[in-house]
Amino acid sequence: MTTATGIPVSVLDVVPVFEDGSATTALRDTVALAPRVEALGYRRYWVAEHHSTPSLATSAPGILVGQLAAVTSTLRVGSGGVLLPNHAPLVVAEQFGTLEALHPGRIDLGLGRAPGTDPLTARALRRTSQGEDFPLQIEELSGYFAPGDPASGIVAVPAADGRPEMWMLGSSPSSAEAAAVLGLPYAFAHQINPHASALALARYREAFRPSPFLDRPRTLVAALVTVADSDEEARSVAGPYLLGKIQMRTRPRFDAFPGPRTAADHPYSAAELRFLDELTEPQLIGSPGTVRTKLAALVERTGADEVMALTVVHGQRERLRSFELLAEAAAEVAPRRAESAPARL
Repeated sequence: MTTATGIPVSVLDVVPVFEDGSATTALRDTVALAPRVEALGYRRYWVAEHHSTPSLATSAPGILVGQLAAVTSTLRVGSGGVLLPNHAPLVVAEQFGTLEALHPGRIDLGLGRAPGTDPLTARALRRTSQGEDFPLQIEELSGYFAPGDPASGIVAVPAADGRPEMWMLGSSPSSAEAAAVLGLPYAFAHQINPHASALALARYREAFRPSPFLDRPRTLVAALVTVADSDEEARSVAGPYLLGKIQMRTRPRFDAFPGPRTAADHPYSAAELRFLDELTEPQLIGSPGTVRTKLAALVERTGADEVMALTVVHGQRERLRSFELLAEAAAEVAPRRAESAPARL
């Protein structure tokens, strides 16, 4: 269990689909997992947004967030994130305003600018930009949550009654600076760009401007996490995801992550093993002791207020075991500095 003295931990779920499963079973597994994570003392449970990606069943984060909120009572649930250029800000405000009305004080709205898909699908989504007007879209979205008569004359019912916590997501120093200028909390994707984590969060803190909703910098770092009883077992449990990363690079079509037997039987080349070593070294994969040491180093290096675990593991039992061991390890890792008091966003 996490404690008041440990670093808070949360979950980022991409709802992975494995070769012996389906998108339907993956979604049901996610909904079943959320209450178990809540019982372990995790702070948040976020779901990603991907489209036309058969291996990731996260095409409708707003709907999934509602299901997760309905089966939990204290866990904050939200998007990690809604890819705003894919959507009209008015629709996002209506959806997440409704979620906040039904589950007050528990909804997070993480926002990203990437398409989360290929160019053909992006056009089918009616994506209107490449993200260059992202700050303007966030400004429009924020306006719908403001009480009083809207300047636009458009009312996003029931958004004005309550605003979810809004976070900006990113994987670069430039996105960190954009979040800072807007006065939003910032979530950095260490699992995508681990070598820029410390720089991005430093830039965010340096450029931060207080806003009506946040008076000081607030950060979290999302990392790839797999914890098992030994380093060897953790690497084995992570094997299907790691082989999947290779297959994504080498196959013209990738529809599902391989299962444990496929991963164990794969004849890894020297080049593939080097690729996996480079991929996993900055992440949190290993025994509780190994992960505790790496987690403490990550928090010290980045100054993150919170760490979010992306755990792509075959099997609910192994996945839950990883979350149990991470919670225990995190309870022994002190935050680098006093955590900011939660702000109402």
